[in-house]
Amino acid sequence: MADTQTTTTAATGTGTGEGTVALRAATAPSQPRTGEILPPAAGIAAPRRRKKRVVLPLLLVAGLGGGGYEGYRYFVEGRFLVSTDDAYVKADMSTIAAKVAGYVTLVPVVDNTVVTKGQVLARIDDGDYRNAVDAAQARIDTQDATVARIGRQVAAGAAAVDQAGAMLQSARADATRLAAEFARAESLMHSSYGTQQRLDQARADRDRADAAVANAQAAVTSAEAAIDVLKAQRVEAEKVRAELVTTLARADRDLGFTTVRAPFDGVVGNKSVQPGQYVQTGGRLLSLVPLDSAYVEANFKETQVARLKPGQRVVIKPDAYGEREVMGTVESIAPASGAEFSMLPPENATGNFTKIVQRLPVRIAVPAEVAREGILRPGLSVEVAVQTRDPGEPAPTIAGAVAPLVDRVTRTVRDAAASLGLVAAEASPPRHTAAR
Repeated sequence: MADTQTTTTAATGTGTGEGTVALRAATAPSQPRTGEILPPAAGIAAPRRRKKRVVLPLLLVAGLGGGGYEGYRYFVEGRFLVSTDDAYVKADMSTIAAKVAGYVTLVPVVDNTVVTKGQVLARIDDGDYRNAVDAAQARIDTQDATVARIGRQVAAGAAAVDQAGAMLQSARADATRLAAEFARAESLMHSSYGTQQRLDQARADRDRADAAVANAQAAVTSAEAAIDVLKAQRVEAEKVRAELVTTLARADRDLGFTTVRAPFDGVVGNKSVQPGQYVQTGGRLLSLVPLDSAYVEANFKETQVARLKPGQRVVIKPDAYGEREVMGTVESIAPASGAEFSMLPPENATGNFTKIVQRLPVRIAVPAEVAREGILRPGLSVEVAVQTRDPGEPAPTIAGAVAPLVDRVTRTVRDAAASLGLVAAEASPPRHTAAR
């Protein structure tokens, strides 16, 4: 205001040209002073209001569109999914242990080595076990000689039986002859043609012949018994030989166990044996992981398992591979919760009780081609989502969901109008009563 007044005063006291210059100076925008508060610029606020009027509807439309899309996805697919992140990759790993004791001479594998069935994993010093095999074989050879000797003794005993039989026949012939001589001597004695001495001699010869027959008979019995004894010894020797054969087989097996081989295809891990180390029977050497038989064990809550059954499709997302998805199949459901198989199962019948939601392990099979890739390593965390909708059923649609709702609303409106007398009530279908 001070500048305007000064300019006006100057214009009054001067000519027309000077007044024009003064008015231009008065109407020109003045520079703001330090600390002076300027009024808001109306030209700047208007574009901001226009931007708000455009951006807010766009954001609202985008939010409604995203919410509608997510709602549609939940209605069509999401409500049929049962998911959990308490899931891990498993495999039927094997701990390779030594079957025999000894010093390790060779370990041709290291951790993470891919091996095939039958490949050598370690060797144990086999000197003592080879000696055991040789000793067992020598004992078998000795026993074979024993069996052969007894067989020859049986043959000799058979000849002795024949000899004793021949002597028995000879003794019986002598006994028959001497018995006849005694009968003649006795007859002559009664007819007074013989002497008492001759009769006594004939009687003695007859008795001696009878004794010889008994002796020969005993010899035959003894020879036959000796053969039975030899045959029993031969059976015993053959059984001993069978035991020695078993001993040899065991020694041979122990010798074979000095070479530790892979029982199946897999990957070596957690190797704890080195050449020169002494291992005991049952001592752990390494672990073997069959990656081609990997599976997933998902621990679902007990409130989720009611919708699960074998054969359902499963989407598996390994945490180690980002957004990659693997399709699997529900294979089986555990017969009890994980707590029941723990070392110290819970005892809820004593003390205070706090209900805890239990989890039930569910085994999920993965395709063989995915397992052979080796991307699913035991222990890795995965997220699983089970598709509980039957693949044979048609996928739900919005129209299919809205139709029952519209029908229900229409029926409700019609019933309300009928109760008010606005429209005639629909006749209910007649009920047929069975004749009694």
